[in-house]
Amino acid sequence: MHVLAINGSPRKKWNTATLLTKALDGAAGRGATTELVHLYDLAYKGCTSCFACKMIDGPSNGRCAMQDELRPVLERIETTVDALILGSPIYFGQMTGEMRSFLERLLFPPLIYSQPPRSIFPRTIRTAVVYTMNVDEERCAQMGYPAMFDATEAALSRAFGFETETLCSFDTYQFPDYGKVIMEYMDPAKKAARRAEVFPEDCRRAFTLGERLAAKD
Repeated sequence: MHVLAINGSPRKKWNTATLLTKALDGAAGRGATTELVHLYDLAYKGCTSCFACKMIDGPSNGRCAMQDELRPVLERIETTVDALILGSPIYFGQMTGEMRSFLERLLFPPLIYSQPPRSIFPRTIRTAVVYTMNVDEERCAQMGYPAMFDATEAALSRAFGFETETLCSFDTYQFPDYGKVIMEYMDPAKKAARRAEVFPEDCRRAFTLGERLAAKD
């Protein structure tokens, strides 16, 4: 069992990366080999709509034909990964641009324009998505984030054959020192208290998520 986590945050040691690492720790505890990839380390673009992945009997049918630093990651997902955990903070109501570009390259090539749409990805993979965000649970619902969560779950489930899990970490602590930034509408004391009291539980949930993914047959 090989579990791959994809960090769509520019930070390598903050909220999103921490939760992904906890998930990988949980998977490793169940005997899985693990790997963490930071998307911001890679030079790549989103889908360029070349449609090489859709050409009948073409050399790249069902696979992205672009040659860049993302290609080896996509190849490992196709050949060796048994479970995939994606992580992204929410910026302006969406996942980061790097994660969105990654998903375009991951999900579009195996998608067949059938009715209903289907995937020709050669294997089944367990998947999960971890989101971190500055807003609390109530504000998340008010801003319509769950619709994006649902759409991402549906796309991953269709591509890889298993129901996707979503884990959300709300009202996260953004800065080590709030006194150094202009942040008038937040209470630094409340943010610090939430990080001390709630984020450890988010880490525990991420750990058990990794355990579940690694335990799947």
